[in-house]
Amino acid sequence: MAAATPDVLPDTDTDTETRTRRQPPYAVILHNDDLNTMEFVVLVLRKVFGYEVEKCVELMMEAHEKGRAAVWVGALEVAELKADQVRSCGPDPVRKAEGANPLGVSVEPAA
Repeated sequence: MAAATPDVLPDTDTDTETRTRRQPPYAVILHNDDLNTMEFVVLVLRKVFGYEVEKCVELMMEAHEKGRAAVWVGALEVAELKADQVRSCGPDPVRKAEGANPLGVSVEPAA
């Protein structure tokens, strides 16, 4: 009886590596707005991002005092979706007659 030869596995170790490149993060930037009420800004941030009231107030105040605040950071596609969701909330109904526009947001590479 002949000796069994061990199964020979193909060489899977190669010189070329497949690397997954991560996309750089993008930020949703909330811009200061003097027409929409602070309560409305907090409401929109809660609705779109699901943040607690305290975090929404903190972000809203940062935008108010510094002119802008990064309210979310992540993948470009999600950032664009979140920015569109903020805009789709429209202007504050209380201030619409005064010319209020939807909240100003932009998407840019995260610093």
